[in-house]
This record gives sequence, C-alpha cells and structure tokens, in this order.
Amino acid sequence: MKHLNEISHIGYAVRDIETTARLYVDGGWTMSNIYEEKVQNTRIAFLHKPGMTDIELVAPLDGESPVDNILKNQGVAPYHICYVVGDIMQAMEDLYNEGFKPLFFPVESVAMHNKKICYLYHNDLGAIEIVEK
Repeated sequence: MKHLNEISHIGYAVRDIETTARLYVDGGWTMSNIYEEKVQNTRIAFLHKPGMTDIELVAPLDGESPVDNILKNQGVAPYHICYVVGDIMQAMEDLYNEGFKPLFFPVESVAMHNKKICYLYHNDLGAIEIVEK
C-alpha cells in the first residue's frame, strides 16, 4: 500500500446532504458547493474545518446510485477513505497487485475539480478511493 500516504477525505453515504451538513456547519465546519456527479449518479459536497480531515457527503441522485445500497444496508455511514496519488494508473496497477479490485476505470470528478478518481475494494480493508494529484 505504498501509494496510500496522503488522505484527501473520508466519504460518508448520506440520504440528504443539507440535513447532515447542518450538523457539521453548526459545529464550525464550512461546506462547499453541492456537485452533481452524473457518472456516479450522486450529489457530493465537502466539509472543511482547519486541522481536520475533510469530509465528503455523498447522496444518491435517484434509486440507481451505488450509494443506495450502502444506505439500505448500513444507513448513514462512513464508507471510504480517499487517498491522493501521483499517477492514478500506476497506483491502480500496484494496488491491484496487492489484492485491490478496481470498481470502475478512472473517471474525471466534477466535485474534485475534474481530477481523475477511482474506487477500489479489498476483502480485508473495504472500499477506498484514489484521486490523482
């Protein structure tokens, strides 16, 4: 896991971004704009507080989003840690050789300022996201 050295954010599956964000904002966090990620069929916003790891709130756009399964099985919950990587293709290859399975080919993320992202899964670790620097 040599590529997983810098955390970008922790991702939470939520039913409604505004409802969950209100709890954080009341605690001094600031919220980004809300972005629609058509490729992932989600709405996304980031919460930031100096000295803390950013939090990503991910809500489904409709009943066809992968986040729906998380909400059905676990309810509102953290479900991934996102790591910053230099070369996303090299990181994917190395992580694959360490037992991670990519869940899709890297795509550009509007919420991440059009940087490429990819989710991977490991049986002993769960889901992670990587984002190219």
